[in-house]
Amino acid sequence: QVQLVQSGGGLVQAGDSLKLSCAASSPTFNFNMYTMAWFRQGLGQEREFVTAWRNRGGSTSADSVKGRVVSSKDFTNNTLYLHLFRLKPEDTAVYFCAATRRVEVIDAARSYEYWGQGTQVTVSS
Repeated sequence: QVQLVQSGGGLVQAGDSLKLSCAASSPTFNFNMYTMAWFRQGLGQEREFVTAWRNRGGSTSADSVKGRVVSSKDFTNNTLYLHLFRLKPEDTAVYFCAATRRVEVIDAARSYEYWGQGTQVTVSS
């Protein structure tokens, strides 16, 4: 069982930047064995793909955030980060990190086995 514990988020103004954290753990956790992703879900909306790291090292992002997000890994502390830039009010959502050992469709929520608790990001005009 992989545990994903999130932190960060909060209220920011449009144009600001923000960093979210996702600490992953299990007795044998290794980033190289998992595809790691970020999703977000606005009020009354479907869960939406944001960005992901493939287990072999490559990354991919949704068109809606391309150029405004960077995801990075801290291998020492098994922590995944999401850096958000030039935030817009439409970025307001609960952000979730997720992990899976074997991904079928990298941008589909149904592909992921483990989920963080989510953290709220609110962007004001």
